Parts: sequence; C-alpha cells; structure tokens
Amino acid sequence: MTVHPSLQSSIDAWTHSIEAITELVTPLVEGEWSRATDLPGWSVRDVVSHVIGLECEMLGDPRPIHTLPRDLYHVRSESARRMEVQVDVRRHHTAPEMLSELEYTVIRRSRQLRNESRQPDAVVRSPLDEDRTLEFVLEQRAFDVWVHEQDLRRALGKPGNADSPGAQVTRDLLVRVLPGIVAKRAQAPADSAVVFDITGPVEFMRTVRVGADGKATIDGSVSLGPTVTLAMDWDTFHRLACGRVRPAAIAEQIKIDGDHELAQAILDNFAVTP
Repeated sequence: MTVHPSLQSSIDAWTHSIEAITELVTPLVEGEWSRATDLPGWSVRDVVSHVIGLECEMLGDPRPIHTLPRDLYHVRSESARRMEVQVDVRRHHTAPEMLSELEYTVIRRSRQLRNESRQPDAVVRSPLDEDRTLEFVLEQRAFDVWVHEQDLRRALGKPGNADSPGAQVTRDLLVRVLPGIVAKRAQAPADSAVVFDITGPVEFMRTVRVGADGKATIDGSVSLGPTVTLAMDWDTFHRLACGRVRPAAIAEQIKIDGDHELAQAILDNFAVTP
C-alpha cells in the first residue's frame, strides 16, 4: 500500500462516484446525451465532458487548444471559460466516443491513484489552476464527481447514491465553509448563533457561532435560543450549496425559525460553487 491512509477515503469516494457515472451513461442512446441538466448551457454530454477533462488534467495531459464560440451565454467569467474549453471541444463527440474516452480516462486515473506515493501535504496544481495540497485536491475531485453524478441522476430521472462515500465527503466539505457563509458573506452580527438542521439520508446538525470579534466557529453541539435555525433535507442543502437551485424556487422546502432577515442573507449567499 503506497497510498497515504488520509487520502484513501477521498480516493474511495471518487472511485465509487466515477464508476456510478459510467454505469449511468453506458446504456444511453444518442439523444439522451443531449438532455439538459441543472447547469445552465450544459447537457448530459457536457457534464461527462467536464468530468473527463478535469481528470485528464489531473493526469497531466495538455489542455486542448480550442477557441470557444462567442455565443455561449452561460460563460460569464475567465474561470468559466477555462472550464468550458474541455466541454466545448467534445460537444460533437458521439455516444460511443464519449463512452470510450470516459472508460479510458477512468482506467488511467484509477491506476494513477493506486500508485499515489506522495504525502497529503504535497503541493500540486489543481484543475482549477491553483496550487493546493494533494489532500485538498483529491477531496475536491471526490466532491466534484459526486455532485456531477447527482446532476446526471436528476437529468436522467435515476436518483441514487444520496448517502454514498461521495456524499459524506461532500457533507464534510460543505460543513467546513458554513462559518464563512454566515460570518463573512451574510454578515451575521457578533454573538449570534445559526443552526443548520439537515435531515434525510445524510443527517446532521451544526451550529455556527459568531464571536464578539466577528469570527465564526462551528460545532455539533445544540444551541439554546439560536438567532436562526435553518431546517431542510439533504437534497435541498447540497443543491443550494452547489448552486443548482435558487432559494426562492424551493422556499417551501426550507423551514426558518428566528431572524428571517439574517436567514435570507444566508440563503442568498449559500452557493459555494459557481
């Protein structure tokens, strides 16, 4: 075993989700690859292209030399343009071509991960063009692939794996960013407490406490008389956090107790992915 133990859970989660994606798209006929997803401008084919492209970058493959069309309305930033290149270059690929490249990429990445001998704190270049630790990048890949697995499942009407290893990685990553959402983005006042009560296949309760200095901490203890309690199910939580749906569209699925103005500010700043 050459893989460091602290990397194994992310690798296992990535493996589970990437294999699930392969199983989802293998039986699709050509037209189903063009089915729209929750991501503006992206079809099933585009989501799979994105996954393939980022895994190829993790393998060290050169980025495609490709000029994007000018009329892609959903591409509004430089980071979005960077992501779109790997997608647009595959837009005219057939179903067999997509499957072949997906399967080959998974084989190559699985081999690379099995042979991973670097330490968790080794600095690597992420697909987002950032220098990050290997541990963070592998967790980010597990998160990204599970979220896109769920995008595909919604588009294809095939729900599943809501509590898989990838879901656990996603929960941990999203919980870690809650203090920043509450204190920095939503500007929660000092000495406030915000409770997130999440039910469903991935169930948890966390309290974000903003101290007198404006800095926030998070823990699993119950807060007596919190400023706000936001209660929702896991599906609603991760779709909001991943920017797949706006709060107003699913307001009836969110229960708010306490300061509604602060709750709305939190929900309006909830998305952590573009």
